[in-house]
Amino acid sequence: MASKSDIAARLSALRTLLKSEGLDGLIVPRADAHQSEVAAPHDDRLAFITGFTGSAGLALVLEDKALIFVDGRYEIQVRHEVSAALYEVHHLHNDPIDSWLAAHGSKGWRIGFDPMLIDTALYDRLAASAERAGFTLVPISKDPFDAIWTDRPEKPLGRIRPMSPTLAGETVAAKTARLGRKIADAGADMMAETLPDNIAWLLNLRGSDIAMNPVPQSFMVLNADGAVVWFVDSRKLPNDLTAFELEEVSVRPAEEFIPFVHSAAASRTVLIDQSFAPVALRLAVEGAGGTVLSADNPLTLAKARKTPAELAGYRACHVEDGIALTEFLAWLEREAPGRAANGNPIREIEAEDRLLAFRARRKGFLEASFRSISASGANAAMCHYNAGPQSDAAITPDGPYLIDSGGQYENGTTDVTRTLFLAAPEDRVRATYTAVLKGFIALITAQFPEGTCGHQLDALARLPLWQMGLDYDHGTGHGVGHNLLVHEYPHRFAKKANHYGLEPGNIMTIEPGYYEADGYGLRIENQVEVTAALPGFCRFRSLTLAPIDLKPVDIAALSPQEIAFINDYHATVRETLADHVSDDARDFLMRSTRALEA
Repeated sequence: MASKSDIAARLSALRTLLKSEGLDGLIVPRADAHQSEVAAPHDDRLAFITGFTGSAGLALVLEDKALIFVDGRYEIQVRHEVSAALYEVHHLHNDPIDSWLAAHGSKGWRIGFDPMLIDTALYDRLAASAERAGFTLVPISKDPFDAIWTDRPEKPLGRIRPMSPTLAGETVAAKTARLGRKIADAGADMMAETLPDNIAWLLNLRGSDIAMNPVPQSFMVLNADGAVVWFVDSRKLPNDLTAFELEEVSVRPAEEFIPFVHSAAASRTVLIDQSFAPVALRLAVEGAGGTVLSADNPLTLAKARKTPAELAGYRACHVEDGIALTEFLAWLEREAPGRAANGNPIREIEAEDRLLAFRARRKGFLEASFRSISASGANAAMCHYNAGPQSDAAITPDGPYLIDSGGQYENGTTDVTRTLFLAAPEDRVRATYTAVLKGFIALITAQFPEGTCGHQLDALARLPLWQMGLDYDHGTGHGVGHNLLVHEYPHRFAKKANHYGLEPGNIMTIEPGYYEADGYGLRIENQVEVTAALPGFCRFRSLTLAPIDLKPVDIAALSPQEIAFINDYHATVRETLADHVSDDARDFLMRSTRALEA
């Protein structure tokens, strides 16, 4: 982690460079050109200039001050990582950068931005702020960090591998023809795509540019007739392409993407993703005299409804994942109390490594799907905490231990959270954990009309906490890719409106929690499949198979229906896993899944 003096020196260098370019400030997003949640080291400009390592945020660097904007998941983390003497902290959504600029921007300011890093929606908000305050947004063509980041990592060159049509459930030719028709139906001649997971899904391939995110960084143009131009560094591809389905795909260098769109857009209508496309695309199309159709991405929506083959893969890999997680929970429950008593406690990093080792033994496992949140005590109050050498806390009976983890398998992606108690908690923790469990059950057992949106269901998971005057500042669940990104757009459970209706074949997580700053954190998370129920209605089928710790639960606070759900779920976990775990883990499994009495 960079020191305060390092960050101060970097800020000074950036300000000197901006002044030489006639700029009064620079917007520094967390995003790369693909709006990736996890950036490659080469693209992590925000971490370089601020020290903040979270997955969402942006900074505004001015001549005499600097600001960083992060969402509620990182309000604790940002104050640990970013110097208050160098940066003001603002909420990414409640006090966004465009509102701050509208209120505080000075007439005549020239604020620089990279049009490949700013999406069209944010650009429009910034442009409105500029008009209101009288400053100018200045697109920059050169990356200023190339000049001041002397040891900047190289751009990634991760190897690309094929995804078998057997696992994908559909050939590239069938997908491109189907999506080409959707582009034509939308009234466009072509679509410019910048999301690597969409491209990987469409072309039945996977990559390794960023650890745990098995997609290659690339761009694509898909024409209404199904023709594909793929913009990628060819050094990522093997010499032998016989296992790939690229016969009808034209491959070009990544740096030709924007010039190609500009040359191809004249007198044509180009569909771009209204949520993620960089404004550089819109400027390229409009600059060529073309027409921009800003719409929902048909590729994103098609990817979210999994094929039967993909669904079978999820179900199979969750059995493997459940075995690994159960082995880990059994090991932790067995070893942690004694080691804590002997003065040699298990610590967060050791536990994280042990869980990864259990997963590595499972069939089809490739790598983790994200860096595990292995969090003991107060560290778990940081929703997206990652253990480091300085924060590596002991796992003891003094408080709960939260482990949020997942795996990338050849046939799917997993994401699961369990909170483990080695001793009976105090009454307040017991009450909040019980409320989290009740909210989890309320949502996972819901039956709802097909097409219901995530925000319409989100309150089900929060209500037990709301009744205690409590809440949590993150979403209640997200989509999950098929050996793709663990956080997959567009579906989401959250307070914020999400206008994408749920339908059979969608894969989601359900993960309510509660966090007390400097105290503890609680979360229960299962991955689920949306399935058909009564005619016109849907329900959730749990994919995750692992015991839920019931030791701290106030059983008297549970309804007969809640107890029935727990018993049914644990019976499924027990029956599925019992013959596949070790003897020690089987004993833990049997004890942890015993039926509760109403």
